[in-house]
Amino acid sequence: MTTVIRQDDLIESVADALQFISYYHPKDFIDGVYKAYQKEESQAAKDAMAQILINSRMCAEGHRPLCQDTGIVTVFVNIGMNVQWDCELPLDDVINEGVRRAYKQPDNVLRASILADPDGKRQNTGDNTPAIIHYKMVQGDTVEIHVAAKGGGSEAKSKFAMLNPSDSVVDWVLKMVPQMGAGWCPPGMLGIGIGGTAEKAMQLAKESLMDPIDIHDLQERGASDRAEELRLELFDKVNDLGIGAQGLGGLTTVLDVKVKDYPTHAANKPVAIIPNCAATRHAHFVLDGTGPSLQTPPSLEDWPEITWEVGEGVRRVNLNTVTPEDVKDWQPGETVLLSGKMLTGRDAAHKKMVDMIGNGEELPVDLKGRFIYYVGPVDPVREEVVGPAGPTTATRMDKFTHTMLEKGLTGMIGKAERGQVAIDAIKEFGAVYLMAVGGSAYLVSKAIKNAEVVAFPELGMEAIYEFDVEDMPVTVAVDSRGSSVHQTGPAEWHEKIIAAKAV
Repeated sequence: MTTVIRQDDLIESVADALQFISYYHPKDFIDGVYKAYQKEESQAAKDAMAQILINSRMCAEGHRPLCQDTGIVTVFVNIGMNVQWDCELPLDDVINEGVRRAYKQPDNVLRASILADPDGKRQNTGDNTPAIIHYKMVQGDTVEIHVAAKGGGSEAKSKFAMLNPSDSVVDWVLKMVPQMGAGWCPPGMLGIGIGGTAEKAMQLAKESLMDPIDIHDLQERGASDRAEELRLELFDKVNDLGIGAQGLGGLTTVLDVKVKDYPTHAANKPVAIIPNCAATRHAHFVLDGTGPSLQTPPSLEDWPEITWEVGEGVRRVNLNTVTPEDVKDWQPGETVLLSGKMLTGRDAAHKKMVDMIGNGEELPVDLKGRFIYYVGPVDPVREEVVGPAGPTTATRMDKFTHTMLEKGLTGMIGKAERGQVAIDAIKEFGAVYLMAVGGSAYLVSKAIKNAEVVAFPELGMEAIYEFDVEDMPVTVAVDSRGSSVHQTGPAEWHEKIIAAKAV
């Protein structure tokens, strides 16, 4: 029997799925984070997961993005061989029209992050197209589609190796995960692809992330093949590393480990890792010729009631009056509430400023005594002054840090760890680096009371803003002496975990 799939049905279904996943976490992810939250013993990691869970509920209620990075769209399309298409456009164009409509939806505009000419002009396409699309022909008379929106921070931490046939996958993964740092916003999932060819292993790793979190079910029933044995072994051993939520040190680094494999050449063992971040976004639907397939909203009862309150001893800082001398007694791991005016800027803005400095030009903003927040916010809707505005990965700004601090910058705010070149510069200038929680973008935006573009408006979401914030929560991640919680925290918790297992 032949099924006819209409163009508009596919467009509407893709657009609906992408809007849906922009503000609804999958229930299995919420359950996984909540379980990890309940058992976590590291207060810093527990606080980070509380913010992720609170942000998730706020987004579900407000229908606004879980993360300011609303992702690059990846689509897996399984086409039944008895399907006929009623389309005027090629299938890629049909899917991309669905992406375009989702990201331009006026009630919940999503950030356009896709740049054409990636090694040249890097021009934003303006509507987050094109998507990355994979097709497979299968038996049947329906079309099954898996849609995901993958953030750049977690995608940047992908790893690949062509191992020798006798090499250990477990050893390689345990070597790679610490090198990934915290820019992928743990706790999340690791997708691992083994076999095939180089590109097949990467595709397997990405595809594995479409599956639900079910590691605890697997632990109960036991492994039935080598892929499941690897899942169980790696789940335990990766969590034993003590990296923890946001890399702050703790009991849970991964909520699940997925493994897919494929036959490979006798001389090869291709292996890929792709992490999924705290903004886990994927949806699945089937078209059977009867019309569009739309997502069913979850019940808000699926979200746990979590409160996060700042404990005693919190440091409140007025950014309008803070001095370089003031930051010298800030301690690693300390919670700070920021109020006042800060600048924003990420990759493109930093590159333009460094080029201007190199050419002897005057900067459009004065950095002396200021704090800069590494963020590219979502455009505001309705009464918002700014859309979701969570931090981006700070290590991408490491190569600019020394130059920025030479210009008098006092502090930086971003996501995850800093590299040694940035830590050395922070120590040299007596500056400070503060960490905001990746995966709490909507929650962070509520602390922003005013937002104004002050430089480089042509950069869109990468323009320099001035934010006026009130009680924005951050953690001292690198102090003025160069001590980093992303180095000390995981080391401390790794020792605690191993010691507890030895008892």
